[in-house]
Order: sequence, then structure tokens, then C-alpha cells
Amino acid sequence: MSFVRPFRPGDEPALGEICVRTADAGDDASGLLADDAIWPAIFVWPYVAHDPDTAFVVEADDGRVVGYIVATVDTDAFGQWFRTRWWPPYASRWPLSATTPARDADLLGYAAARGSAPDRLQAQGYSAHLHIDLLPELQGQGWGRRLIGTLVEHLRGRGVTGIQLTASADNHGAAAFYPRVGFDPLASDDGGRSFGLRLVSG
Repeated sequence: MSFVRPFRPGDEPALGEICVRTADAGDDASGLLADDAIWPAIFVWPYVAHDPDTAFVVEADDGRVVGYIVATVDTDAFGQWFRTRWWPPYASRWPLSATTPARDADLLGYAAARGSAPDRLQAQGYSAHLHIDLLPELQGQGWGRRLIGTLVEHLRGRGVTGIQLTASADNHGAAAFYPRVGFDPLASDDGGRSFGLRLVSG
């Protein structure tokens, strides 16, 4: 039977595969970019490098990792670390140029700009943020709710006041899911839908 457990070093390749297979607004993004590794280098690997204790996975009965939730407790601090420590080697690996395909350029530009300004939702009390992904074989079975519950319990134990996330505007499954697990819609930037959950008063 599948179960939720803490992230362990060595899970990174499986997390990267899950990220790619769900990155296109919940659908498989394999082959959409010049290098599939761009997706996890932005959206999952830095979280388990910076905040491994706020990462949890779903392990199937055959030992495969088939879903995950990753988070950071301090979005602004994470952004500064991402900008100064994590991203520079990847920026050299994937340099932006006039010939960079538009979709690649959008993501690489987003990564290059992370941490350049304070996070607007952290200023409203949502200091933590998360990413969650499940392979299709697990979707619709309550595993997303269990991962959210595991992370929320952990963050409450650490006194975190609120958590946020932003999904792409065309990810309709995410737009339906987060209110069902207690998140409130928040004012969003263009191109995304933001949600927040208050964990403790503060």
C-alpha cells in the first residue's frame, strides 16, 4: 500500500521525473523545453536542497516515489538563496539569448528574477510556499489532501503563520483542488492563480 514519508536524499531523480510529467498545467511536459531538467531545477530540486525537512513524498508499494510536496518556510530567504547560490550554475548551463525559444525564455527569465524583490504574499503573513505534484496513477485518490495535511501539521508545529502557492491560470484542476483543502483565493499576478492558508494567528 502507498504511504507518505519524509523526503530522503536519493529521491531527487524521481521528484524530477514527476515534476516534468505534471509541469504542463498538470499534464506531461516532456519535450516542451530544450532540456526537461529546466522544470525540476526551478520547481522541486532547490526546495529539497534548501529545506529538506519540509519535503514529503508518496511511496508506492513497489518502492517508487509517485508524488511529492515541497515547501520553504521563508519565501524571501529562499528567494535570496535561489538567486545567489542555487541558480547561477544553471544560468550558465542554460544562457538566455536571442535564439532561446519563447517558452524556455519565459521560465529561465522567471528563475533569473527570483529573489529580486520581496514576496508580496509573505508581507501578508504567508511566509511559506509549496509545490505539490502527483503522477496520474495517484490523482483523485486523496493523496494530495494527505500530503497537504502532513505539511500543514509540520509547519504548524514550527509556528509558521501561513502558506501560499501560485498555480498557472490554465491549471483548472489546481483551481478546484486548493479551495477544497482549505486554501483561500488571493489576489494574483498576471498568468497565475494564488491561494493562501492561515496556519496560526500572527
